[in-house]
Amino acid sequence: MELAANLLNRRYSAPWLWRLVATGLSFALFGLGGLCLRMIVFPVLGLLPGDTTERRSRARQTVSRLFWLFVQFMYRSGVLTYEVEGAERLGRPGQLVIANHPSLIDVVVLIALIRDANCVVKQSLWDNPFTRGPIRAAQYISNNGSAEMLDEAADALRQGQTLIIFPEGTRTTPGQAPQFHRGAAAIALRGARLVTPVVITVTPTTLTKAEPWYRIPARRFHFHLRVGEDIDPQMFASRGAAPIASRQLNDHLHRHFIKELALDEPTAA
Repeated sequence: MELAANLLNRRYSAPWLWRLVATGLSFALFGLGGLCLRMIVFPVLGLLPGDTTERRSRARQTVSRLFWLFVQFMYRSGVLTYEVEGAERLGRPGQLVIANHPSLIDVVVLIALIRDANCVVKQSLWDNPFTRGPIRAAQYISNNGSAEMLDEAADALRQGQTLIIFPEGTRTTPGQAPQFHRGAAAIALRGARLVTPVVITVTPTTLTKAEPWYRIPARRFHFHLRVGEDIDPQMFASRGAAPIASRQLNDHLHRHFIKELALDEPTAA
């Protein structure tokens, strides 16, 4: 109803209308793709020979490649532009990738860049008919807030997997600084060989928390992803008991993101 009222009451340019259509097509493509993966692609992949680890890797690589094609569709249809700095340093064994979460597509871009990544995802996505197929086939970790989740994530890192996590737990509220929960730092101290911060900015803001997909900005948005310098979690583990080390690492990460995001803020004319 809101979309229909806006279209009736305001005049929009042809490029804006096209981006609205292209954004809607992107969401439809994402949903239908998830169903196809669940009902066709993964059952076929499951028939191929290999153990559990090989099947998991095939599923993750399939999701990664399709996410990359999805990003390219959004780029070529004029929905977004993007810039990635330091992608070659993502995907190392035992690497915990920690990112802020300004938009809906952050996880899509990160998984697209890392061919065999694990990821901590919201519990609600496990029950969503459009996403549960890929999530379960790839054996991503449910962010259900339990102690078992922390153990599962740490075990994945100790096994040499790359793990993506968003310490905020949900998308950043526009205009506010990100607030990190301490769980990511606790996971890092338990199992990560290295921690790599990834700073994400979306300009102008779009696809934010509680924002409908059709409320698109006046121009196509720019997605900027910057991979930061590695952090050795053992530097913090040696400073004291686990709760203290976890708090100090979390504070360090929080300060890093606040500083880096400030550098990306537009300056006044």
